[in-house]
Amino acid sequence: MKTLKLFLCALLLFPAVKVLAEGPATLYTIGDSTMAENTKCDEDPGDPGRGWAEPLQRFFDPSQLVVRNCAVSGRSTKSFIDEGRWQKVLDRIAPGDLLLIQFGHNDAKKSDPKRYTDPETSFKENLRRFVSEAREKGATPILATSVVRRQFNRDGTLRDSHGRYVPAAAEVAAELNVPLVDMNRLTGELVQKYGPEESKKLYLYVEPNVAERFPDGNADDTHLCVRGAEEFATLFVEACAASHNPLGKYVNPTPNR
Repeated sequence: MKTLKLFLCALLLFPAVKVLAEGPATLYTIGDSTMAENTKCDEDPGDPGRGWAEPLQRFFDPSQLVVRNCAVSGRSTKSFIDEGRWQKVLDRIAPGDLLLIQFGHNDAKKSDPKRYTDPETSFKENLRRFVSEAREKGATPILATSVVRRQFNRDGTLRDSHGRYVPAAAEVAAELNVPLVDMNRLTGELVQKYGPEESKKLYLYVEPNVAERFPDGNADDTHLCVRGAEEFATLFVEACAASHNPLGKYVNPTPNR
């Protein structure tokens, strides 16, 4: 009789479980300030700073895929783990979800032991950890290389500012058979196309007395403005749609504005 009651309870619960399983998947994004949400822009409408993961939701139908931007300014793979931020994301990940990983900008800061990782050892080890632990939860990891800084050589070509961190991420992707979006290459081609002067329109260049955060103006070749975030996000989504990337099937052909 006890077994029968348990069986009947399971039957009653089954429809609810099925409904939950058919709900939207979640894309969690982890990374640094080049992806992170600008939490100050609601208080200061003049602040154009944005991370490129911020506009991603408009490329996906929220009934099919919900984007949770968990990237945090100033973090490396090491500090993201050490501060418990990765564990908080991991605790929320469910089977069928996706995880987008992009680090490197802050991992390269040798003068800061709380953030620095070696591209050949600890950086790769941390990326492997993100991938393996996400897979253990039934999620699909996706790696992205770091977006470029707007640093031009005298001949008008872009200077490499990431060294081994970009190829290291690609090597981990190949080693673990993880989908890779080479945002370093894609954003580099776009910035190069804009050229040394016009490319400022993609980055956090602000005139004086426009944003409270920058009363004297700002000239930032690492962080993005609204336009830059939207164009970089578009590059990412187009790359996913054009390849066998698991995110491709969720892309909305008519993104919301």
